[in-house]
Amino acid sequence: MTITIPAIVGRQVKDMYGTLVGKVLGTITDIDGSIQTVGVDCGSEGLKQIQYEQLVLQEDVVIYIPKWRLQAQKFLREKGLTIRRINALEDIVSENGEEVRDDADVIQNKYKSKLATLDQIESKIKTELLVRCGEIEDQEKVVKEILFDAKVQIKSEEITEPTFGTIQTHANNILERFSHEKDEIAKVQNRIDDLSSKHSESIENPKQYIQQSAMTYLDSPTGTQSQTFEQPESTSPESTSPEPESTSPEPESTLPEPESTLPEPPVECADSHTPVPTANSNDPDWLSRMESEEQS
Repeated sequence: MTITIPAIVGRQVKDMYGTLVGKVLGTITDIDGSIQTVGVDCGSEGLKQIQYEQLVLQEDVVIYIPKWRLQAQKFLREKGLTIRRINALEDIVSENGEEVRDDADVIQNKYKSKLATLDQIESKIKTELLVRCGEIEDQEKVVKEILFDAKVQIKSEEITEPTFGTIQTHANNILERFSHEKDEIAKVQNRIDDLSSKHSESIENPKQYIQQSAMTYLDSPTGTQSQTFEQPESTSPESTSPEPESTSPEPESTLPEPESTLPEPPVECADSHTPVPTANSNDPDWLSRMESEEQS
């Protein structure tokens, strides 16, 4: 319900769990007449100025909503929408390929900038939730101490049964209210953690898509040809496995081969086992001996 100045002045303000906070004294408005803050008389705690966004008019009571709750709701709504848009953008890119890559990059950079801002807000909200949980635990200890002291007083006959019953009723109500608030804080923390997990998955999805595309390419006939260019796995010096043969042809040398300076071995005749000396023999009379053998 929309809050107007006459509608809230003089009304009681309660928190979400029904506890009385104070009474509306008046408002501070902007030059255009819009309400900025609402002054609430909180008794011994003095006058508190509460933001207009934190108040909701419900029948005859104004409900006060904690600031951390409004911030958490806004954060969850914005981050959830941003993650859904990133996932939708990735689906569009996977369906249309390079045709929409340029347009998608511009929008993706915009969403990344938004996520970076939301990450900073998330850190602040988590800190505020932890601080609030600490405050609730400290107040719970005080309430339990008061209740336990009342039990001692009733046993020592310092207070009556009706007085103890009043103390016990109010103490249990406060403890129940604290329990509800802690449960709500825990739910908000779990939702924030779930969104962080979805954010991590949205970052990993492009990598998985690239890997799947690469595997599909390797399974194709074109991709199998590229496997021959993979480097062989390095082996230790003690390994006895043979090295893979090189598939590339060795380049032919253009340098002239050096002449052999070693004497050639004797050549055997086809019908005799007598070696025939070659012209490179060191014996100077090899020609005369060959003629004598032919004459005999």
